Amino acid sequence: MDLGIFYTRLGVIILVVALGFLLGRKKILNDKVNLVFVNLLLSVLMPASLFSAFPQEFDYAVFGNFINGLIAGAVVLSAVIIISRILFNKKFMKDDFRWSAQFAFIFNNATFIGYPLISSTFGTDGLMAFCGFIIIFNIALFSYGIWLFERKLNWKLALKTITNPNILAVLLGSVVFILSLPVPEFLTAAVGSVAGATAPLSLICVGFMLSQANLKKIFKKRKLFITAAAQLTLGPLITFGVLTAIGMTGVERTVVVVLQALPTATSLALFARRYGGDDKTASELVAISTIISVITLPIVVTLLF
Repeated sequence: MDLGIFYTRLGVIILVVALGFLLGRKKILNDKVNLVFVNLLLSVLMPASLFSAFPQEFDYAVFGNFINGLIAGAVVLSAVIIISRILFNKKFMKDDFRWSAQFAFIFNNATFIGYPLISSTFGTDGLMAFCGFIIIFNIALFSYGIWLFERKLNWKLALKTITNPNILAVLLGSVVFILSLPVPEFLTAAVGSVAGATAPLSLICVGFMLSQANLKKIFKKRKLFITAAAQLTLGPLITFGVLTAIGMTGVERTVVVVLQALPTATSLALFARRYGGDDKTASELVAISTIISVITLPIVVTLLF
């Protein structure tokens, strides 16, 4: 991996997040507008980005990146789920925060930060690995991620997981890619145009969420630091070790390790609010993880690659 390109892209991401933070502090953005942006990203812009990531003509090498991304996602998420249950157990954390801690350790910000970083740094090969990974990620997020708060599953949840727009977009894109189905140029251009808004808008949303946190109080909460530190260091190290152990050493390994080195998913706060968790503490954990990742992400990438 070209570290020069990586750091340049990371610098751009930090600046756009800072813009979102400033817009939030100046009250130019508010909760209602941000919620509209988040819904737009998850239901339209991100699916458009994932669909447009697939080339028009089938290529065995590119398809291999996609399959390896699927495999890496399944292996890594299985590993971090098991380890999260060991690290954040009743003895270590006696209150319900352990469920949020497990969520934070497992699920990274692959959507709002991961996509802009991977798409701008690794090109088509990296994006295809990302597409494979994101299928497993979303399946786990909307099943096990919800279970962490409700501790129960039902058929409605399973149906919602399968019909998630992001999963449908990847499946449709893979069918078009594998069969080399012709897509009208005007349609491709339209989808690509919509997809172009994904990266900046997602980063602005992250910045806004940070602007709403009480940073003075957050830095006094030890358990948030412990959880964030474990997620940002152990997560990528475990990922690197597991993927190396199964013989995966190409761009797919790099992409998934970088994803696991990202801060915890902003959906933690959304899930906590919707499914009965402590959304205030969850939001604080997202904020502290995002702030610390500015330091840990470059260190992890430099050490491992």
